[in-house]
Amino acid sequence: MTRSVRRTRTLQVAGAGAAALLALSACSSSDGSSSPSAGASGASKLSGTVTVFAAASLKESFTTLGKEFEQQHPGTKVSFNFGGSDTLAASITSGAPADVFAAASAKTMKIVTDKGDAAGTPATFVRNQLEIATLPGNPDKISSLKDLTKSGLKVVLCDKTVPCGAAAQKALDASGLKLTPVSYEQDVKSALTKVELKEADAAVVYKTDVHAAGDKVEGVEFPESAKAVNDYPIALLKDAHNAEAAKAFIALVQSAEGQKVLNQAGFLKP
Repeated sequence: MTRSVRRTRTLQVAGAGAAALLALSACSSSDGSSSPSAGASGASKLSGTVTVFAAASLKESFTTLGKEFEQQHPGTKVSFNFGGSDTLAASITSGAPADVFAAASAKTMKIVTDKGDAAGTPATFVRNQLEIATLPGNPDKISSLKDLTKSGLKVVLCDKTVPCGAAAQKALDASGLKLTPVSYEQDVKSALTKVELKEADAAVVYKTDVHAAGDKVEGVEFPESAKAVNDYPIALLKDAHNAEAAKAFIALVQSAEGQKVLNQAGFLKP
């Protein structure tokens, strides 16, 4: 009886040991799926610099979002290159290092996608509408797009290759108006600056730029602008050096928080 009991106990201990060995083996399997350290902390922490090429009209709102992104992800930095969308697109297709491209028109984004330099399909995240920027107090009494054709009035437009210039030309064509500006500027901020410095009496820019200028200019809305609203697409770039952080920045732009910042700046919902 004593030997039988001992043998039974020995078999029970051996069985328990084998079960424990199997459990340990499972926990330390090569896929690591059962390891407490694998996945317990969730997604890997973002770090490094995100380089964003963005239309000049996005400067104020994207700068705000860049600071917010850096606060949300300590150890990251958002570096911006603002300018005319066509110039930025040309830089990207020529190999300039960038992670994200936010353009002021689908046409300029197409320059990048046609070259195969975008990863995935660009998404429209906001829209923008034109407005006339005049000197403070509107001393020339400009109240319509037609008023810009008055003799002696110094008007500035964006270059026709730039989204704001293409939109302005579309509005002029829709109205059957011809306008010869004193200069064509390479981006919307340059056009606005001409008015701010009193080097021009008026400029056709975006509502968002008039909003950002505050009391430095006065805005005049015109109905023809409804026929020339620009969609703004954003895309991750194929050769992004920091793709994960770039995706997170795009997600912030498209989030409710990002949209609130953009709407407050005067952008329209996509």
